[in-house]
Amino acid sequence: MAATPATLTARALLLDMDGTLVNSDAVVERCWRRWADRQGLDAEAVLKVVHGRQGYATMAVLLPDRPMAENHADNALMLAEETADLDGVVPVGGASAFMDAIVDLPHALVTSADLALATARMGAAGLRMPDVRVTAEQVGASKPDPEGFLKGAAELGVDPAECVSFEDSEAGIQAARAAGTRVVGVGPRAAAFAPDVHVADLTALRVERSADGGIVLTVLPD
Repeated sequence: MAATPATLTARALLLDMDGTLVNSDAVVERCWRRWADRQGLDAEAVLKVVHGRQGYATMAVLLPDRPMAENHADNALMLAEETADLDGVVPVGGASAFMDAIVDLPHALVTSADLALATARMGAAGLRMPDVRVTAEQVGASKPDPEGFLKGAAELGVDPAECVSFEDSEAGIQAARAAGTRVVGVGPRAAAFAPDVHVADLTALRVERSADGGIVLTVLPD
């Protein structure tokens, strides 16, 4: 990974949710272990590929010969199951203060969750839902396709090259890079995928508005 710069500047921020703002790993693991058991798959192998993608896309990777219609039907059940299970959903460290700091700055949520799941998890974590959000219903392709990040930047009226994306997963970081944004990797998963900056959680960042109205992200020393 490139040396971590002291600061990044941007005109807008694009925020993944799971693993980035909200720690939902406990729910994800429970739901996907049950799904793996039903399919006769090794749960540990399944959990290595679930993060970042929409459920149907994960299923397509794991069951490449299964008709996509079955994946979409299974995904609808999975979303309902995840939305109903909020036990253990908590904010990532520093997420609440981070969301307060960017309230008046251009930002968008870009998540593989649908709106119901995103609303439930952000609420369970006690986090403000951004006014601009791109959820699963609004894209035709899951991460690692860049569509969600491109739509988020377009909604904010900012060139992707002037955006910084926040992500935790391989699929998400690939999507953010393909969209042309720079990437802050958050949490332990992200470190392996060469984000521009890696932080353990959001307590490691300070957010300020620059004199020209832009955004300055400062990586705080350990």
